[in-house]
Amino acid sequence: MRRRARVAESAAAVLLLLAGTACGSRLPESDFGDRPERAPARATAEPIRVGIVTSATSPVGGDAFTGPRDGAKAYFDALNARGGVAGRRVEVRTCDDGGSGVGNNECVHRLVDEDEVVALVATTVLDYAGASRVARARVPDIGGQPVGAAYDTYPHLYGIYGSLAPRNGKPGWDGKLYGGTEVYRWFKREHGARTAAVVSYNQPASAAYARLVVRGLEAEGYEVVTEQVDFALPNFRAVAADLKERGADLVFDAIDTHGNARLCEAMDDVGAEVLAKVTNVQNWTSTVREDYEDAPRCRNTLWATGASRNHQDTGHAAVREFRDGTRHLRTRSQWQLEGWAAAMWFTDAARSCAGAGVTRACVDRFMAGGKPYTADGLLLPVRFEHLPEPPRTRRTCLSVARWQDARGWVGQGDMDRECQEVPQLPYEP
Repeated sequence: MRRRARVAESAAAVLLLLAGTACGSRLPESDFGDRPERAPARATAEPIRVGIVTSATSPVGGDAFTGPRDGAKAYFDALNARGGVAGRRVEVRTCDDGGSGVGNNECVHRLVDEDEVVALVATTVLDYAGASRVARARVPDIGGQPVGAAYDTYPHLYGIYGSLAPRNGKPGWDGKLYGGTEVYRWFKREHGARTAAVVSYNQPASAAYARLVVRGLEAEGYEVVTEQVDFALPNFRAVAADLKERGADLVFDAIDTHGNARLCEAMDDVGAEVLAKVTNVQNWTSTVREDYEDAPRCRNTLWATGASRNHQDTGHAAVREFRDGTRHLRTRSQWQLEGWAAAMWFTDAARSCAGAGVTRACVDRFMAGGKPYTADGLLLPVRFEHLPEPPRTRRTCLSVARWQDARGWVGQGDMDRECQEVPQLPYEP
């Protein structure tokens, strides 16, 4: 029973993340101006206190949610070594909510009410039960990962991918969020893909997300093959054999990382070859070789898509800075990079307030100012608006990388130019 529960919750967490990132705000680079210059100063004044809430010991597993926290802490360490914000160091208070709603409310109470943090940064939790409390306290929550609908529901919450929703206490627009078809169109345009398989568990969250993927693929003209397995006793070999028989070009999934690895092993075993096994930002890590150790052929067809610059793109100055600041970490991941970007975002907000005082209200005004943000080019421009109606189409940009054993994650094109006008499809969170 323990194994069954872990797989189910892991699937649900990944799917909610995927659904949340599907409606991220992604704009051309030209929409954003330069950040202010950073001037080193000696940190001697009273520190600026921020909080980071993470489901570090959730049922999903110890490393599933810690990447953004680790990236943010590394940024603040590097910032403090340079003198902090106008001579004030940033003091980080962390809290592990254990992956439960009760634990999350306890963390929010401790950080917001007792520690009186100026802001939360890089929140990454399984159940953001305390989101409404954060909003009522008017505490800006900056650069959190949208595992769930909180960042499209409440004011003062600023997810790492932005939001165009009213954020009036109800998710999205009348309870519906919207996601684009840019990933499916990209593979069709760039690689001529025509047939796609969608693999899911017979579990509600998994099945619901799979239906959204199927709708998007069909909207882009794909022939779609659907495969569903029991999440307690999945028969991935049967799925792999059918994928081979049906000749799928692409494989998308609504399953957890462990399930993906087992699916890849089965595909290698039966000789099922595809153009791309497409995964998401949560699995965009340096541990692919270890995670897919027994599936060498399949792992070299892994592709990842997202809204942030490939953490291996050392030709970009901001990525080099990230990698230099995270040298002490055992692994590297896209979530670490996005946590680093979230900490940079808070820092820029705090710098804007340095003259008048770094307060919750001042930081929130910076965040709500409407200017797209890129974290020195680490993010596709992030925007927050309050549109009364959902957009029917959007010009959406995309970051794409593929795994190669000899090189790791190799970027595919320039994310600031991989942009297209795509339909926005509704789904219920």
